[in-house]
Amino acid sequence: MNTKVNLAGITLNNPVMTASGTFGSGEEYSEFVDLNRLGAVVTKGVASIPWEGNPTPRVAETESGMLNAIGLQNPGIDVFCKRDIPFLRKYDTKIIVNVCGKTTEDYIEVVERLAGEDVDMLEINISCPNVKEGGIAFGQDPKAVEAITKEVKKRARQPIIMKLSPNVTDITEMAKAAEAGGADVLSLINTLTGMKIDIHKRAFALANKTGGLSGPAIKPVAVRMVYQTARAVKLPIIGMGGIATWEDAVEFLMAGATAVSIGTANFYNPHATIDVVNGIEKFMKLNQIKDIHELIGVV
Repeated sequence: MNTKVNLAGITLNNPVMTASGTFGSGEEYSEFVDLNRLGAVVTKGVASIPWEGNPTPRVAETESGMLNAIGLQNPGIDVFCKRDIPFLRKYDTKIIVNVCGKTTEDYIEVVERLAGEDVDMLEINISCPNVKEGGIAFGQDPKAVEAITKEVKKRARQPIIMKLSPNVTDITEMAKAAEAGGADVLSLINTLTGMKIDIHKRAFALANKTGGLSGPAIKPVAVRMVYQTARAVKLPIIGMGGIATWEDAVEFLMAGATAVSIGTANFYNPHATIDVVNGIEKFMKLNQIKDIHELIGVV
């Protein structure tokens, strides 16, 4: 039974990985999860310098999901290279580094710094607000998507994954722009923008007012966007958005994703990733599926 998948020349033992920002850089989950069983670990977003993130409160529960406005808090690239890469290298899993920035130069600085590091792929988070363009996310303008993809691709030693924002009118337009810019892989979807108001306090539940909605509530939107994108571009897709069970993961594979990322589910079920790996294997055995590619894009 073959569960291996290929993303731009990088072979994963299985299609299951973690979603950035929900798994730290693996260490805090390693007592619950055998990291060797994961196709890849996607790290928390890394910037050129430490980011403090947004003021608190910055997480709020919603029906079937959660809102977060963490603001990509991270210790910066120097700490990451010294501490997190050596830890992850102890395991038989692929390392995908999520890269964030407020300007194109910020992204390039991190990408160039990682060129000599022992990591497998880079995931470029283009849902970050572009400070030079008045705060609109890089990923909400197709011209900006193509431009930043081109600049990053020029300098990256590793294959690059462009992580697309769903907060757009047409996801396929952004996917085509990333493809035109030279992206190797796409990951989608990032969180949907949402808001919660505490009626008793007559105040916003998050200090930032808005936050990113994730969890089961966004899954149908994510499946639809993965399906549309798989038909619009020739690049492999990492599907994510509300995956909590192996059934959810198989749904994304059938929609056209080559791999899947599990995010919010990690918070309430630290074993979620392993449950999904085991579930896919059982499903394949039960249905006498010899190769996972028989499922990918089957609809």
